Amino acid sequence: MPARSTAYPFGDLLALARQSWLGEMTRRLAERGHADYRRSDAAAIRMLRRGPQSIGALGAGLGVSRQAGRKVADGLEQRGYVTTERDARDSRQLNVVLTPAGGAFARDVVAVIAELNDEVASRTAPADLVAVDTVLRAILFDESARQRAARLPGPA
Repeated sequence: MPARSTAYPFGDLLALARQSWLGEMTRRLAERGHADYRRSDAAAIRMLRRGPQSIGALGAGLGVSRQAGRKVADGLEQRGYVTTERDARDSRQLNVVLTPAGGAFARDVVAVIAELNDEVASRTAPADLVAVDTVLRAILFDESARQRAARLPGPA
């Protein structure tokens, strides 16, 4: 039997934290009438909240291929949160646009994320939040993730 590692299980705790966060988001969004929340929804819906996005831009913003971006858009469209339409300037381009139901979903996603962020901050000392922020940014191994994280504010 191989010797058990005594290294700190950072990756395991990070995975558990992400799973718990997603579970809580799912529960709270269901309470608000969105029982069909999917993991890819939060990032996509927040991007679309800023305005229509092409399928390619949606995929790029999510850090996935155009095909994967299309799959996310299709899932949102099937649930009535977005529509797709041809771009007025380039008919080859398909844009993803929030519907009124998608706008409500986006508001609820943003509100739930803010609630969770506030709850974590209220249970954590300010210096600990700074330390966690530093560690989370340090584990971003690819340049694209580091660039996206650089646009996010740090703890106050």
